[in-house]
Amino acid sequence: MSIKNFENSFNNHHQRLGLALYVAIWMQALIGIFRPPRGNKRRSKWYLTHWILGTVISMVGIINIYTGLEAYHKKTSKSTGIWTILLTAQVSFIALFYLFQDKCEHIQKQASHPPLPSDQENVIVVTQRVNQKVMLPQPCAKRNALTNLFD
Repeated sequence: MSIKNFENSFNNHHQRLGLALYVAIWMQALIGIFRPPRGNKRRSKWYLTHWILGTVISMVGIINIYTGLEAYHKKTSKSTGIWTILLTAQVSFIALFYLFQDKCEHIQKQASHPPLPSDQENVIVVTQRVNQKVMLPQPCAKRNALTNLFD
């Protein structure tokens, strides 16, 4: 669409990055179509490739927006400061939301179960040893919204 409608000569970074993103997005779609079934040896390699390519596409896409704003500023001499600030705020919010989404469950558990004083902890440990019920700590595994999609 952009090649036909805008007669791009690909003489700036924004246009070149955009073309590379088109190719990478189509590669991502093809990789998704040829996903190995669960339990297959190639599944973990496929997942890693699919995840890395998706992450790179997201990052380059964000960079391409900034280069597009800069190209627009050079072409029109209009200020793009407000758009740059708004984009930076939005990207920052999404990044913080992503980083803290995994911690929400942990924070809720901590709030509902306040820590015991050390004397009470010692009593519990001694009681557990007497009853020979050793409670192991829960494994600490990072979870996110995509956990079940690629298992």
